[in-house]
This record gives sequence, C-alpha cells and structure tokens, in this order.
Amino acid sequence: MSFKVDAVITWVDGDDPRHKAKREKYGDKRIFSLDDVAGTTRYRSVGEIFYCVASLNRYAPWLNKIYIVTDEQNPMLDDLVAKHFPAGSIPMEIVDHKVIFEGYEEYLPTFNSISIESMTWRIPGLAEHYIEFNDDLILGAATTPEDFFPEEGSAYCYGELRWSLPVKLSRLLKYRLNAPKQVSFKESMLNAASLAGSKNRFIMLYHTPKALLRNHYERYYAKHPEALERNIRCRFRDSSQFSPQEVHYITLMAEDRCKLRDAHKELFYLMARSDDGYVRRKLDGFAEQRSKRFGCFNSIDQASDEGQRMIIEWIEHRLELEK
Repeated sequence: MSFKVDAVITWVDGDDPRHKAKREKYGDKRIFSLDDVAGTTRYRSVGEIFYCVASLNRYAPWLNKIYIVTDEQNPMLDDLVAKHFPAGSIPMEIVDHKVIFEGYEEYLPTFNSISIESMTWRIPGLAEHYIEFNDDLILGAATTPEDFFPEEGSAYCYGELRWSLPVKLSRLLKYRLNAPKQVSFKESMLNAASLAGSKNRFIMLYHTPKALLRNHYERYYAKHPEALERNIRCRFRDSSQFSPQEVHYITLMAEDRCKLRDAHKELFYLMARSDDGYVRRKLDGFAEQRSKRFGCFNSIDQASDEGQRMIIEWIEHRLELEK
C-alpha cells in the first residue's frame, strides 16, 4: 500500500500514586464500587503495554509509528523494545491527554476510556489511516495493512450486524425489574447506532484492533460538535455515552467505505479469573489457534499469581521474546 498506517494505544498505570490521587479527588465511594464504571481493575497495569508494543513490532513491522496516549505518564519501554528488537523497531511517541483535549481542557483529567477514544483522532501528525489498540490487546500472528484497510479511504470492521430490538427489550425489562443500570459496551454501541441514524440495527464490535480514518472522524465531529462534547464531559464511564468507533463504522458504511469481517475467525479472548484451571484451558486452546491474529487478555490482574505467570509466559512464547 502507498499510504502510511499508524498505531494508537491508550494506556494508564492506575497504580501510580499521582493517578490514584486524581481519581480519588474526582470520584466517590459509589463510583469506585462499580466495576463497569471505575473499578480498580479498569486502571491496573501489570505490564500489558509492553506486550502490546512488542506484538506490533513482531507482527506489524510495516507500521509507520506507534502513539501511546496517556495521562502524564510514560511506560518507559525504549530499553525493553531495544533489547528484544535490536535490529530496529517502530518509532514511538508518548501523547498526553492535554494534547488531544486541546480546547477542551475543562474535561480533564479524565478516567474514561470512551472519552479518550473519542479524541485520539486529534493526535498531531497522526496518519489518515490508523489502528487503535487498548493495552490489553496483542497481535498474535503476522499481519499486513490489507488486514485492516482494503484500499485507501476504506476500513475493515471486525464485527457483525445485529438487530437492536432484542437488546432494547432486554434493557426495558431490566428497567422494569429495577435492576442496576449497567454501563456496558453494548449500551454504548446502541447509543452510537441511534446517534448515527441506525434505529434498528447496530454493529456488534469485539475486542479487536480498530481500523480507523482520521479525516472521517474530523468531518463527522465538525458537523456534530455537540455530540463530541457530550461524550467527553464524563470523567468516568456513563450510560449516556456512545461508542466512537461504532459511530465511525456506521457512518462509514453508509458511504460504502466500511466492510465487515468475522471477528471470531481472528480473535482469541481471555477474561482472566483466579481459577488457574480455566486460565490453563484457555491458553492451551489458544496455542492451537496459530492463525488467529488478534488476542485480548482482559484484566490479567484478576488472575492468581500463578495464572498471571502462565499468561505472561504464553504471550512471550507467542511473540517469540527471548528471556
């Protein structure tokens, strides 16, 4: 391909005392009791960022640049990357929240992944074509630019179209039963689909890298500045927010510039638990899936010490990292 492709990784070290102090200043006991809003595991880091970056160097060396978006922090990866990739690595740049929230500084600090992902397209110098990662994602096999962008000005979306009505009925039933309102990714997708004008269907997105077009975001938010501001004003995740990637893909699909791909064919996913048997079974299954290119290891901190050791050892073997 003739165009450049960048990678953007959103990351935070929630164990940093300064970051903890900021969260405590702006949050309260109720917010911190809700795992789906601001539970400790949403901010805890056990080194996932290094494995994410290492996977890009191993399986996507064609990337132009890696941007790590964070809040007055630095994962200090240069020496580790140089050790494992002595022949050369993809250039990296740390981008602070203040940079992407320029002009919207009143909404900082933010502890909200949806708010942050609504602004990554504003990174100075970012390529038109970029791939967005959370730090718990890795590439698990060799990739090419064509796995993300079929052609210039278009993108692949790893997801599937679903009818909105069943989810809306389920939400209504929970409301009538006075069940606690969940701040879920599915809710944010429904909100986004409605905002983008898709009343009956939405795209079910999975924990995969997201292929995105910077100018498409810029044009959309130029027409809907109130939507952007409404989405970034919540310091912690809120049920009113919409998935920015969902809006991106639905509006791109309306222009016939987005093609869906089956995420299940590419994704291996582990939600870490304290049950070592579960972790071992999942990892053994992943080992047989050599062709799957996307991996998500969610909440590794929730695993036991032995479980964490097994996960890290498995990832290092998959990424061919020498001790």
